[in-house]
Amino acid sequence: MQPALSLGYLLARASDSLADTETVGVEDRLELLDGFADELAGKGAGWRGRKLAAFIERQEHAGERVLLERLGECFEGLGALDVVQADAVRKTVGVIVGGQRLDLLRFEAAAAGSPRALKSGEELEDYCYRVAGCVGVFWTRIGLLTLGDRFSVASPGELEELGLRYGKGLQLLNILRDVPEDLAQGRCYLPVGDPCDASLVASARAEWLERAVGWLEAGRRYSSLLGIRRLRAASVLPAVIGGETLELMRGAIAASPDAKIKVSRATVRRALWRAWWWPRIEGR
Repeated sequence: MQPALSLGYLLARASDSLADTETVGVEDRLELLDGFADELAGKGAGWRGRKLAAFIERQEHAGERVLLERLGECFEGLGALDVVQADAVRKTVGVIVGGQRLDLLRFEAAAAGSPRALKSGEELEDYCYRVAGCVGVFWTRIGLLTLGDRFSVASPGELEELGLRYGKGLQLLNILRDVPEDLAQGRCYLPVGDPCDASLVASARAEWLERAVGWLEAGRRYSSLLGIRRLRAASVLPAVIGGETLELMRGAIAASPDAKIKVSRATVRRALWRAWWWPRIEGR
């Protein structure tokens, strides 16, 4: 599993850097994302010219700078993968890039004093799928391709659906946790009529928190269906920590909505222990 998963992660992380570098104008970031998507689809590396070099110079994070400087090696690694696995990487990262592009367009004119919100629950679910739910499906497909029944004996359809919901749940958790920071930048991923109305935002946050609880439960079920202990542990750990985070958030939404939500180190240690001993169940 490791080569395909690693390349998928690195490519998605590189596209995230292209999308999120706020010191570069939106139009330039969109142009670079389009070039990235074109190379992902096999249309060549011509986009990696002076504009990308100038973009790299703007990177303050050393790791992101190195990743973008060595982006060609990532694409070379993609070309060396088995065709089926490479296709899975391309499709998944392509969906992620589409979500990143849509995000830039939606919030291009957003500002702290006049935040913009998503228009509907469908838009929020679609965004969660594009940037994370698709990863749950990807993880499943690569696992079954490389490990077969050792990965899981559950049906691929059940695993993919659970993985999709799990990924959406993890992204929704991030959104709910980061509501104060996003509003400060003019973004509201929750579908509310007036994102300046704190009571409406708090109500939507509480409502979607319960949706996140259900989606993370799908992640715990997913993890229980995996046949290898270390895969179960790695898979379920975000759900265990996420559940603890949601409990903290549930209490904070009404009492202190702007509070920074973060679980303790002791909670993380307990989560690691629980993840390692996470039980296995047989799939249908």
